[in-house]
Amino acid sequence: MNKLIAKQMPHTFELHGDVRHDEYYWMKDKSNPEVIDYLEQENMYYDEVMKPLEGLATELYEAMIARIPSSESQIPVQKGPYFYYYRSEKEKQYPIFARKRAESREALAFSEEEITIDENTLAKGDDYLSITVQRYTKDHRYVAYLENRDGTDSYTLYVKDLHTGSLLEDTIPNVYIYSSVEWSNCGQYIFYVRLNELQRPYQVWRHEIGTKNTSDVLLFEESNVTFNLFINKSKSTRFIFIVSQSTTTSEVQIIDADSPLLPPQLFQARREGIEYDVEHWENELLLLTNENALNFTLLRCSLNNFSQRTTVVPYDEERFIENIYPFKHHVYVTGRENGLEQVWRIEGDSLVQLKWEEDIYSVSLVPDQDYEASEVLVQYESFLTPKTTIRIDIESGEKEVLQVAPVTGEYDRNQYVQQQVWATAADGISVPILLHYKKNALENGPAPLILNAYGSYGYSSDPFFSAYRLPVLDKGVIIATAQVRGGSELGRTWYFDGKMQKKRNSFTDFIDAANYLIDQGVTTTELIAARGGSAGGLLVGAVANMAGDRFKVIVPEVPFVDIVTTMLDDSIPLTTLEWDEWGNPQNEDDYYYMKSYSPYDNVEAKPYPHMYITTGLNDPRVGYWEPAKWVARLRELKTDDNTLVLKTNMGAGHFGASGRFNQLRELAEGYSFILSKFGI
Repeated sequence: MNKLIAKQMPHTFELHGDVRHDEYYWMKDKSNPEVIDYLEQENMYYDEVMKPLEGLATELYEAMIARIPSSESQIPVQKGPYFYYYRSEKEKQYPIFARKRAESREALAFSEEEITIDENTLAKGDDYLSITVQRYTKDHRYVAYLENRDGTDSYTLYVKDLHTGSLLEDTIPNVYIYSSVEWSNCGQYIFYVRLNELQRPYQVWRHEIGTKNTSDVLLFEESNVTFNLFINKSKSTRFIFIVSQSTTTSEVQIIDADSPLLPPQLFQARREGIEYDVEHWENELLLLTNENALNFTLLRCSLNNFSQRTTVVPYDEERFIENIYPFKHHVYVTGRENGLEQVWRIEGDSLVQLKWEEDIYSVSLVPDQDYEASEVLVQYESFLTPKTTIRIDIESGEKEVLQVAPVTGEYDRNQYVQQQVWATAADGISVPILLHYKKNALENGPAPLILNAYGSYGYSSDPFFSAYRLPVLDKGVIIATAQVRGGSELGRTWYFDGKMQKKRNSFTDFIDAANYLIDQGVTTTELIAARGGSAGGLLVGAVANMAGDRFKVIVPEVPFVDIVTTMLDDSIPLTTLEWDEWGNPQNEDDYYYMKSYSPYDNVEAKPYPHMYITTGLNDPRVGYWEPAKWVARLRELKTDDNTLVLKTNMGAGHFGASGRFNQLRELAEGYSFILSKFGI
């Protein structure tokens, strides 16, 4: 099966005087048995190629499994009379969610555990399970949660009575995967976000407990196809916010959670380019907005007059504020400064930054903390420091480490290095690169290196600790992250300079980062791999065409590679939501710009590196046919004998296998492919 050739069927697209040929367009029809047969043949070829690597993959997998602690437990987070947490047991695939009733954190050791949701029990008999949203009523009797068993974004809402352990008859299908379920404070009503037939979240409904979902009340419908729809509750629990959001514009409507039958109240009508977020604090609303403030400014207004606003802290262009966390007695905010995540506490009209000892780190506030809490829980980690939960006394500001995530097996942080270096891009911009490696990795000259990146939607690629990386680092491999434009690592401008008509900056930043690492003698073209998933898969896919000769291996995972075709097809989930990110190819300028870097449209008859490509048959975000078509065209045109494999997960979606053992197996297989090409 060394030369797997897919059949071709003529198909053309004509737009703006341009003709694109897509001889593999037929692969989009999942109901066609030939499509499934082709994907299964590719999987058979994948198994054939990976067979000699079983020993290495198993070695890595077992080394990762050995790093799983016998048990792991999240620091309990107080909500009313309960402390909620989740824990994992070494031999189990899924987490267990639980709570304890206690008057204080000190009393937890003497409290009895009550399991609220055991995902292992729910998963029995199924190969795939995903539980996302969990929301508890204010009296803590009921939990509403979302469950999915096929890898799509369409989830089913269930309600569990925690007194009896049984499910209520209230079941609601087709609910969005994230930020989509909230309770009224009386516990009699659930608000939820429904998907349309294209899996776009577009409606907010109200359901009364004990009634049929056919009687539910539609509260709001988002008719603009470029907008997403979410709901979330204020930290105070007083309000539920309906958030309509595109990549450039937002609008918030407010539901009084104490008066759930009242209609939503509009906070501020949407205006193109104006983004904002709202929180509740005592008798005020706090407003985070980019109006006249590129990196967002913080304002306040009364509950009775949304338009009369005053500044909370002076605007600072060097500080990118992302989130507001009001507690009853103090307000914290999170964001970015100097390329790193930061947490500030508001003192008067100033932001006081929490200080940390390391130069490279990630820090955030633990979600879902109680508004009335006397403590603030912060999560801190770096490439060297395991996830650490720190308690901050809300009055004195004193810090106390409550937990450091356990690392099973030997781990001496002094034997590893984390480092930030800067590459100069072609246009003179400095691009940060994060490096993580074992101390002796560079003793014998250039080292094998895996360069990761994402660079889209303003998402930042921050340092984090993973014991599962250690088996790879211990083989002398450097793991690097290029923080390319398109993310928000250096503020909002960094994002805007890597989207739409500036998207190519993401790709050239990545190439310049690789060139820098090669020129500095950190690695060589024979020892460097490029790796990225989803939009990061688009990035490394574009790089394969633009500078494939710089890399030994390229690993695009669930890659978005047929961007023009997908962005022209508004029947595909998420397409219309992304026009403000990539452009709308119905516009001639956008069309030709997108076509200029589209990985699928730019495959040429030339050598390509070794390539390891993944997809999921049920992926609603990046259709399986994109990487399948791309692989077929690469097989047809590439002039080298380098390995090209496509692995299709036939029972999952965008996020791959469920269950941590399955996920680690996939991770180990991917690493084994890369390392084998390095000669390791």
